[in-house]
Amino acid sequence: MKHNTTTLALALTSALALSAATLPAHAAAKEKCYGVSLAGQNDCAAGPGTSCAGSAKMDYQGNAWKLVKKGNCMKMESPTSDTGFGQLKAF
Repeated sequence: MKHNTTTLALALTSALALSAATLPAHAAAKEKCYGVSLAGQNDCAAGPGTSCAGSAKMDYQGNAWKLVKKGNCMKMESPTSDTGFGQLKAF
């Protein structure tokens, strides 16, 4: 019985360690993309006078960001941006 308990404990510890190790990699696969969210659909940071998530006052607001898959931001449409695409910094 002791052998089974030890094996189970080691398996559980290994599983927890593996899942914890993958969390940062998953989080790093996203980036903040400014100027791509629609009004009220931003993830956070929509400028002075706003609280946070869902507070963008207009579509494609340059100081409001949305989390997107890393590498996709500057391919997304943003009519308010100088380039016509999302930006990695507020504009």
